[in-house]
Amino acid sequence: MNLHRRALIGRAAGLGLAASLPPAFAAAAPALSSAPRFAPQSGDWRTFDLTTRLDLPATAGATRAWVPLPSVQTGWQLPLGDRFASNGQARIVTDGAQGVRLVAVDFAGGLPQPFVEVTSRVRTQSRTPGAQRVPDDASTLREALRPTRLLPTDGIVRETALQATRGARSDEAKVRALYDWVVVNAWREPEVKGCGEGDIKTMLETGNLGGKCADINALFVGLCRAVGVPARDVYGIRLAPSAFGYKQLGSGSARLSGAQHCRAEVYLQARGWTAMDPADVAKVMRQETPAWIKRTDDPLIAPVYAGLFGAWEGNWMAYNTAHDVKLPGSAGDALGFVMYPMAEDADGWLDQYDPATFTYVISAREVSA
Repeated sequence: MNLHRRALIGRAAGLGLAASLPPAFAAAAPALSSAPRFAPQSGDWRTFDLTTRLDLPATAGATRAWVPLPSVQTGWQLPLGDRFASNGQARIVTDGAQGVRLVAVDFAGGLPQPFVEVTSRVRTQSRTPGAQRVPDDASTLREALRPTRLLPTDGIVRETALQATRGARSDEAKVRALYDWVVVNAWREPEVKGCGEGDIKTMLETGNLGGKCADINALFVGLCRAVGVPARDVYGIRLAPSAFGYKQLGSGSARLSGAQHCRAEVYLQARGWTAMDPADVAKVMRQETPAWIKRTDDPLIAPVYAGLFGAWEGNWMAYNTAHDVKLPGSAGDALGFVMYPMAEDADGWLDQYDPATFTYVISAREVSA
């Protein structure tokens, strides 16, 4: 185990992490101060236009591209419509099984400057744990328990989950134990490309629990599923700065091409679907200040650590909650998740992280409802 993680685990055991934290949902403060606060409140509805512009190199042969659309409609998010323009053949498609919506575009060979521009309007609000419980149907809960290619629920994943939840009886106690375990043992690794891969079996087998949101929150989701608690990743993008002054909990500019962020939800019998985000706790610990903060009882970290167990801020939009997604019309393998624009040609996937062959710009604008 990494020496840093050993030291942090020792400190956490001595401090009693959950007991040392302040109340999770106090009144909001407008900016970070000597007494930082993180207290999202429901009812703060905002409306945004999110625009994605994808530009590809001149096509030698047939090329296909996909841009994700907000597909989640729930008590905290309402998609209001999409529009798009392209010099290819563009249409809205869905993967069918999991309800992932995308704009798919076919570009003919010999096109000098293929592009697609997609704008989606969406309303969002913050989430708190005090919302009325809304039961979900049995098939949805079963889906949120199943293993996926990157989220197995047996072997080392189940062994780790059982060890971390030893003595916990209720579903909420198990989730609390796993949230604490992930925050203490996993860490933000800024050098990871994009949002990470989310291959939790490899993470646990190698002992390398460093990653980004799609790694850390996938680990949390997989561990929850392994002990019988329905959980799911929620793939989306930050739209605006945080109202609480934390730089790492919001977008830093109007250009959002690096603002993709995966969150998590768990289904608790007493609360229904409940917001979680241990990955953002790790991000604030690692990147909010020049020094890596390694204690969850640090005054800067404690409000976020407490608040992101049950709440999240509405400056973020969800695309979907899907795993193992086969893009309609793609010749490639299913993707672990869909949170980025994608494209492929006869040679396979274009590298969405390489600006020389794959250029996209995402921006958001707040509008009157």
